[in-house]
Amino acid sequence: MTHMREYDVVVIGGGPSGATAADDLARAGRSVALLDKAGRIKPCGGAIPPRLIRDFDIPDHLLVAHATSARMIAPSDTAVDMPVGNGFVGMVDRDIFDEWLRARAVANGAERRTGTFDRIERDADGRISVIYTERRGGRELRLHTRSVIGADGARSGVARAELAGAARNPCVFAYHEVILAPQAALAAAADFDGGRCDIFYQGHLSPDFYAWVFPHGDTASIGVGSANKGFDLRDAVARLRQQTGLDACETIRCEGAPIPLKPLKRWDNGRDLVVTGDAAGVVAPASGEGIYYAMFGGRCAAQAIDAFLSTGRAAALKQARKTFMRKHGRVFWILGIMQYFWYSSDKRRDSFVKICKDPDVQQLTWDAYMNKELVRKRPMAHMRIFLNDMRHLLGLGSASASR
Repeated sequence: MTHMREYDVVVIGGGPSGATAADDLARAGRSVALLDKAGRIKPCGGAIPPRLIRDFDIPDHLLVAHATSARMIAPSDTAVDMPVGNGFVGMVDRDIFDEWLRARAVANGAERRTGTFDRIERDADGRISVIYTERRGGRELRLHTRSVIGADGARSGVARAELAGAARNPCVFAYHEVILAPQAALAAAADFDGGRCDIFYQGHLSPDFYAWVFPHGDTASIGVGSANKGFDLRDAVARLRQQTGLDACETIRCEGAPIPLKPLKRWDNGRDLVVTGDAAGVVAPASGEGIYYAMFGGRCAAQAIDAFLSTGRAAALKQARKTFMRKHGRVFWILGIMQYFWYSSDKRRDSFVKICKDPDVQQLTWDAYMNKELVRKRPMAHMRIFLNDMRHLLGLGSASASR
């Protein structure tokens, strides 16, 4: 086994969360090894809000499309358009976006390693070694380090090895097909809009989540998610493509993966390690949004590790989860309730889409999504939304009746 230098931190996993953590720590002057197995592209709609673009300095050339509206489609085929307004949602291709983030971390001082994580070992003095198998050549290599960040995705090997209960974290399974975007006549026939994200709340496409058609410039992502292990995701995507008229488009690639929808109760091992991103379960319930939360979580992990390295106090590692949940925990709680209730039947999905017709709902939804903060202004708008929701829940009338 080959021995190498000692690092301040080894980051295991080079997705948005791990790459962000590695970049922040390298910029802070820490010696960083970024271990990524490479070649994997996560199934993802690829939407990033303006807050992410601002906070993480994302250049415009990475945005393959600007989405200016969303369309919600109910089981009854009722469609509700939700225009963004003056802004836009950026769309990225994960293969290009993730690699750019990794390259930025390397440019700022992180050392990149390519291979598959195997295990973590500690000697009698508590010194840590991360063992991985080299991608080319298959050699087993050892990285000595003072600390570890596990950012190796859902079903994280790091989390399972170091954190009690991590293996039981529930997941939604996602599958999508990347197609060449339809042109001219076919786009019109399929009602495909290169500036609109279509979201299908239909039980035959997903019994407990949703399906989507998201534009990516020259391509598009058509996908579906479900926690029902007996549900055939590939068949659902095939039916969605037929339903939308996109079955004639060329398929470029297909990808599938589990996506956690519940943050772990603990992100650190109380000793020398913290997890982040999908490994920590930070994908938003109901929406399935993960890129912003992964990158913010990576930043939180980097800050916690930096404090640990400076002080030697393992208690500093707890700050990663505390900081994240203080900022976004309430949003995750609200979205979890929404998913549990509104996605439970087609009748409720129809009501949910009808509620989305309300201009107050649309404005407050976009404000919260774009800025990643709960909107506390306009109390009368919140009251109208509450009354609207109650009418739908109790079956007392249409959305317009409450206005």
